[in-house]
Amino acid sequence: MNNNKSLVRDYMTKEVISVLSDTPNDEVIALMKKTGHDGFPVVNKEEKIVGIITTFDLLLKDRGDCVNDTMSIEVVVAQEDMSISDASRVMFRQGISRLPVVDRDEKLKGIITNTDMIRSHIERSTPRKVNYFKESFEGLYGIKTDLKRKKVSTHDLRPTQDRIYADELQGRVYELKKGLAEPAIVVKTGKRWVLVDGHHRAVAAIKLGCNEIDSYVIDLKEDKKLGMESTANKEGIYTFDDIEIIDDAQHPLIAITESIKKSHEKKNPGKIKQGKHWIKN
Repeated sequence: MNNNKSLVRDYMTKEVISVLSDTPNDEVIALMKKTGHDGFPVVNKEEKIVGIITTFDLLLKDRGDCVNDTMSIEVVVAQEDMSISDASRVMFRQGISRLPVVDRDEKLKGIITNTDMIRSHIERSTPRKVNYFKESFEGLYGIKTDLKRKKVSTHDLRPTQDRIYADELQGRVYELKKGLAEPAIVVKTGKRWVLVDGHHRAVAAIKLGCNEIDSYVIDLKEDKKLGMESTANKEGIYTFDDIEIIDDAQHPLIAITESIKKSHEKKNPGKIKQGKHWIKN
């Protein structure tokens, strides 16, 4: 297993939109409206970074007709083999929301944003987490396991979680589309492939029509009945169709808030709360 640090190239968006320095500013504005992006790297014919053009440049500068007259030429870039942590520090200290990513020849390879940085830390299958599961199974069953990273068929996966949340699912769909999703963690026991961690990612993959999901596979090399399988059986979780998708309004924390609201309403009939005060409804 690779224990190296997470790198920028693992999380950057590779299909980055760039413009040439002789692109008319009106075309850039139209492209911003179409894509919803507020800035683009500027490259020359060799695809090397020569600047960046943003809405700030277009709105607040005395702009000419072309990108070359308006763009910022002092561009902070990241090497694709830079660690995520180092790139995050650069963005924080520089107060910027995006970093064009270049290779060693200074050619544009992608772009990484502060949103990508945040997503790189959410539900990450870190080496520590994977090794924790591996060592736990070895200690529980007194066996040695194999660990490999491979593609696992979504049709073969046995889920063990009874619910997932719609907002997280949306995030995993975004990650898969951008090629940013972390591997799931799967245990192979006998001929069964049991999903231990990564249910949001697996459901997102199925929704996108993916037949496989990138996974860390812990192979027990024996047929052991897992406790999580027994729990899933009791809860009636056999396929991904059995998993309940909870939308935002049904989140447990929001449910608590609603119960508090109902309690107040019961104590104050005919009134609603506005700020710190109760008023007649």
